[in-house]
Amino acid sequence: MAKPNYAFQKRQRELAKKQKKEEKRLRKTESPAHEEAGAGADEGAAAMPLPSAQPVAGDESKG
Repeated sequence: MAKPNYAFQKRQRELAKKQKKEEKRLRKTESPAHEEAGAGADEGAAAMPLPSAQPVAGDESKG
């Protein structure tokens, strides 16, 4: 009967764990970016009145 190669099995488990951790990290970095893009559109619409208010303040400082 063949002797089990524990070092190989351990290495395979480590590689699988590392790959799973990397995939999870990528999902976490993609998810907030995807949510921010959706929220960014809402914020952009809310931010539109602010630029029109800024020139008024600039006109006051010139006068």
